[in-house]
Amino acid sequence: MSLFHALKSRSLLILLILIAMSGWIVINELRSSWLQAHYFFRLASRLDYKLEKGPSPSIRFPKSGPYDERLGYGQIPEYTKSLTTRGFVVTEQVRMSPALLESPLAPIYAEKDQAGLMLLDHNQRLLYALLSPTRTYVSFDSIPKILIDTLLFIEDKELLNSHYPMRNPAVNWSRLDRALFDQALHVIHRQHDTPGASTLATQIEKYRHSPEGRTLSIHEKFLQMDSASIRSYLQGMDNMANRHQIVLAYLNTVPLTARMGYGEVNGLGDGMWMWYGRDFQEVNHLLQLHGDESLQQRAEAYKQALSLIIAQRRPSYFLREGSPVLMQMTNHYLKLLGSAHIISPALQRAALSLPLHLNHGPLIPQANSFVSHKAVNLLRNDLLSLLHITNLYALDRIDLNVKTTLDGDAQRAVTNLLRQVQSPAGARAAGLYGHNMLGENDNPQRLSFSFTLFERSSNSNLLRVQTDDLDQPFDINSGARLNLGSTSKLRTLITYLEIMTRLHQSYADMNQKDLQKIQAGSQDTLTRWALTYFVENPHSRLQDMLEAAMTRTYSGNPAEAFFTGGGLQKFKNFEPEKDDGIMTVREGFQHSVNLVFVRLMRDIVHHYEAQTLSVGVVGLVKTTPSNYNPITGSTTGTAEVSVNPSQQIQLSLFADREGREFLFRFYKKYKGKSPDEMLQTLVDGIHAKPKNLALIFRSVEPEASFLQFTAFMHHQLPEAELDEKSLQILYDKFAVEKYSLMDRGYLAGIHPLELWLVGYLFHHPKATLTQLVETSAQQRQEVYQWLFKSHNKKVQESRIRQMLELEAFQMIAADWRRLGYPFESLTPSYATALGASGDRPDSLAKLMGIVVNKGLLMPMVELQELQFAKGTPYETHFVSQPAAGVRMLPVEVTEVVRRSLIDVVQGGTGIRLKDGLVQKNGQVIEIGGKTGTGDQRFVSYAPNGKLIASRAVNRSATFVFLIGDRFFGTVTAYVHEPYAADYKFTSAMTVQLLKSLLPVLGMPAS
Repeated sequence: MSLFHALKSRSLLILLILIAMSGWIVINELRSSWLQAHYFFRLASRLDYKLEKGPSPSIRFPKSGPYDERLGYGQIPEYTKSLTTRGFVVTEQVRMSPALLESPLAPIYAEKDQAGLMLLDHNQRLLYALLSPTRTYVSFDSIPKILIDTLLFIEDKELLNSHYPMRNPAVNWSRLDRALFDQALHVIHRQHDTPGASTLATQIEKYRHSPEGRTLSIHEKFLQMDSASIRSYLQGMDNMANRHQIVLAYLNTVPLTARMGYGEVNGLGDGMWMWYGRDFQEVNHLLQLHGDESLQQRAEAYKQALSLIIAQRRPSYFLREGSPVLMQMTNHYLKLLGSAHIISPALQRAALSLPLHLNHGPLIPQANSFVSHKAVNLLRNDLLSLLHITNLYALDRIDLNVKTTLDGDAQRAVTNLLRQVQSPAGARAAGLYGHNMLGENDNPQRLSFSFTLFERSSNSNLLRVQTDDLDQPFDINSGARLNLGSTSKLRTLITYLEIMTRLHQSYADMNQKDLQKIQAGSQDTLTRWALTYFVENPHSRLQDMLEAAMTRTYSGNPAEAFFTGGGLQKFKNFEPEKDDGIMTVREGFQHSVNLVFVRLMRDIVHHYEAQTLSVGVVGLVKTTPSNYNPITGSTTGTAEVSVNPSQQIQLSLFADREGREFLFRFYKKYKGKSPDEMLQTLVDGIHAKPKNLALIFRSVEPEASFLQFTAFMHHQLPEAELDEKSLQILYDKFAVEKYSLMDRGYLAGIHPLELWLVGYLFHHPKATLTQLVETSAQQRQEVYQWLFKSHNKKVQESRIRQMLELEAFQMIAADWRRLGYPFESLTPSYATALGASGDRPDSLAKLMGIVVNKGLLMPMVELQELQFAKGTPYETHFVSQPAAGVRMLPVEVTEVVRRSLIDVVQGGTGIRLKDGLVQKNGQVIEIGGKTGTGDQRFVSYAPNGKLIASRAVNRSATFVFLIGDRFFGTVTAYVHEPYAADYKFTSAMTVQLLKSLLPVLGMPAS
């Protein structure tokens, strides 16, 4: 052999050795993944993140993937925008490493199998949690072995092969080769099946992070494999523990389509419950048995679980119309599993003989107690608004922990006591039987009680308790317009003191000479009193003037009739012994004397009427200055109203200015409402009578048919006896062309411009304010034509009175709304001082908060901290930073009001709480408040306006209270028809209930 041939043979040998070594390395790598383990572990260590203070300067969020969308990770930027505009700031957020920021893959971390909304109280104790999926395995060891073996046999036989502790679970080379071969065959033979090559690890990546949970391209498949590979080595190169987690994650979260009435079904546990109605614990117990024990039950549970493992391939098909095919495939796999000795022959035979019965019918909703979830539902609805999420289903699935202001222990204790007082024994134990409370034969089970408690902090009012015992979604505190009676006297008193404050600002610094020159209208009693006061007490302090105003006296006599609300009305006191008394405003408030506050409201209305007239009418009316009457033109009602041409121009300017002001106010009231909502809002502001309703409808919808009119009337007055003939009379009588705008407003008891605006917006819903002003020029002048006319004095004076009263109550309503009154308008009657316009307990609590905070409107806070995506690369923390309080009332006003509220408890209608609270150091904490009792009645009228029926719709009593300078809230009792008429309780019962609640709250009364 030549040297050349020897060298050639040696080179060939070396080449063969190198090829053999390379092949061995490749084969070994394919089996052991040694090189991949080192590479992916180093890569995983660089894709890290950490939580730091403040917002992150650079962070990325996922843009697709069912898992990321469901848990809210992709929406965190939108949540951030919303939260930061509502007083929240980012206090902590994740910082991603440069490698993680630049990676094309979804962030790699230990993902959660189970997550959802959690609400915590202010002590970080759990109030509410809804984790999804609901039924999961807590660990790999808790999974029945037969399920693990079955899953691996079907999906990934090599996953838990412990011979290669570094093996990459993201790639199964034999399945990948087969898949590639099948894909190639499919190109030639289109009918050839193309089963996927996904391992369990890549399937998890697909249904969690790929768009729509699907593999839409080869590129997407490689992204899945890369992510699954890196995730497999997060904890180290030996990834056996991670492979166990893959099995656990898959069984816990595999998608099993959606079920109507529930939503997405994920995981074997929820799947067994939703599709077979099986208890998950029972299923797992059966699957862990061996031999012949409970064989039939075990076979049924196993076959159902096996069917869901198979169904994951096409869940929306197999679990609905494809259920017969699913049955065939399940039986096919039972035979394969038996042949592979995964299951015993006995279990195989038993399972093959059993049918599969999927639940496709409507779900029976679980019985939930609305009582125990009232506060939780309030918080969840607040979160919907805060995060701009459309429904509670989506909210509950967000990975979000919320720290609330609620006191969980107090919430539960109060809720339990409110439940207890619904029984006679519990009501007696709470002292709720007695005078002005429950009668001996009264059943407290028909009553509902609610309670709200706030705690004042340095920068906000914190909700501590909000609950009621009404087992319905309806929330007594904020859900309806209740007649809460004399609590309106609190609002009336504050309005009175605000007027006195403005009068102090106007006259306190004037000298005697200038004061004596001022002429106030004879019926503007408040201004005349202020002028007299400053003549006698020059440069008096506001505090002194307010105290003096509280000593002004009124009669409690009910004999007088009052022209208000379009006619003569009479009122009576709750306690007849107050009828003949002359008493101060302070005493009238303390004892809740109705006639004192009717007369006080009359003075307030006359004051606002004088303010209206002083802008454009005073000085234009020819009358004797000494007896000028801003209502009728004279104190005797005989003076005439006449104008000259120059005055006519000024009156026109007045009418235009005044009309614009009311138009702006009404536009704000109806802006954004649908036509039907506008019409209903208009109707809600009046006493519903056939005449009023007919006139409103015919004004707003003049072209509507008689059938439409009939439907409207029956909807508004469902129990009124309105036959077709009566309705036809109303329909014809109130046609729009038969009355002027002024007359229609007068007859309906609505400001004519409000009636016109609703009618215009009803047919031009996109009209702007500018268009409304331009279009309404004629109507604004028409509304004030009464200023120009002097004939028919009696009718004119009546019309003037009602118009001025309507405008006065618009101004009073603006005062009340500024202080939290929840409705747009007030009933234009002195009865508003007695509760005729309604209120809400939570709105009264807001007003009490202004008093407790010495005139500052502080933010009402229920949600303090929000923590999104805890333990993930998207983790973001928000903390509420409430805006500064807004000055709503002078401190001096709130001091007078606070003292008056304490007087109510010390010697008035709240006397049951007279002794207050005694602290451990012996200091007494005073309690103050205002009681209120009201009946809401449904009345029916004949077409001529005659009252034909009246029934009690509900009866309510409330006590809005303060405890020292720290706590405030409301307690309310409520009973609705058909039982309302059977009860005679007053707010004395709510005062007693608060007394019973104080020990439960850790604040025992002395």
